[in-house]
Amino acid sequence: MSLAISTTLLDQIRAHARAAAPQECCGLLLGTGSDVHAIVPARNVADAPLHRFEIDPIVLLRAHRAAREGGPAIIGHYHSHPGGAPFPSLVDAAMAEGQGEFWLIMGGEGAMKAWRALPSGSVHGCFEPVELNPLP
Repeated sequence: MSLAISTTLLDQIRAHARAAAPQECCGLLLGTGSDVHAIVPARNVADAPLHRFEIDPIVLLRAHRAAREGGPAIIGHYHSHPGGAPFPSLVDAAMAEGQGEFWLIMGGEGAMKAWRALPSGSVHGCFEPVELNPLP
């Protein structure tokens, strides 16, 4: 399985991460199946945004409402690890729902990796790596 996303959207995520640093940035991945059609940047409302993220609930509610009204579905989210690698942390694992949602994580050097949260993943018991498929 791979996560398909345009290089334009990847560049937008990188710009969001640079603007939010040293805090973690976060946002939603909207699309169909494993194809990302759009992103929705969100404010990180976590109590410790340097080390964790929490997507602004207003952004989340609006995206769910739009999906119910025929808009694109939320297929996952993205966030950054400004001082680290693009791998899920133990904090990420504690937050994962494990229902197949995609996690796109950007490390401090701009590298990105895609993950899928599953009930029994090989990383922290809840994540499986997914090939990132950048599209022109």
